[in-house]
Amino acid sequence: MNTSSQTSLIASDNPEPLWVRAAELIERRVREGALPAGRRLPAERELCTQLGISRVTLRRALQHLVERGVMRSSHGRGWYVAARSDREWPNSLESFTETARRKGLVPTSRVLRATVEQASLDEADEFGVAAGTELFVLERVRMLDGVPIAVDSSRVVAALLPGLASVDFTRASLLEELAVVGAEPIVAESTIEARGCAAEIAEPLELKAGDPVLIMNQSMTDALGRVVLVSAITYRGDRYRLRTSFVRGAGSS
Repeated sequence: MNTSSQTSLIASDNPEPLWVRAAELIERRVREGALPAGRRLPAERELCTQLGISRVTLRRALQHLVERGVMRSSHGRGWYVAARSDREWPNSLESFTETARRKGLVPTSRVLRATVEQASLDEADEFGVAAGTELFVLERVRMLDGVPIAVDSSRVVAALLPGLASVDFTRASLLEELAVVGAEPIVAESTIEARGCAAEIAEPLELKAGDPVLIMNQSMTDALGRVVLVSAITYRGDRYRLRTSFVRGAGSS
């Protein structure tokens, strides 16, 4: 970290409180790559000297950055730059792969299960098909730049995608495969709820059973009104945030 440039920035005429300016400066250095993910910050005493601030001010700034997901603390070991999370997702319908590419990240997956199963009565009702219809069930750990973000369990009617057995779903997008055969999802009915992580998927998410997660259940339909994809995606709560907007009044523009 450049001591002289940082001290001058901290000492600027910016009306924000000193701890806010310190936090903004550190976060900017992270964004610029001067402080890469996993880097341990210098000792607090050294940082205070570099930035020309007190330890109380420094700790308030660092704690703020922890809350923002920029930094993490390790008791007795110091402060570290958090792994890149890029956790804000859009409120438009796009695949995990599309979102990752738009953010300049590398999406990959680890396939936990890829099987063909017969639809139960509840599943048949979801898809509007007869009970016993074959469904392709795909369960994957979804990763961004190698960092586990979610476990995605998806189901499609197998007859829609007869060539699924030959698709490499460690990199392929299920939505893109549906688009190729004319069954691209265009509307998704979604619910999101907070829960404790289920024991069977804790390890792939690098969590402990019961740790907080966000579960998104989606039912997607194509232009013909067919339900073509049903999924349950379990996100690490610290690596996912949904952005949305609300409009007041039915006649508002």
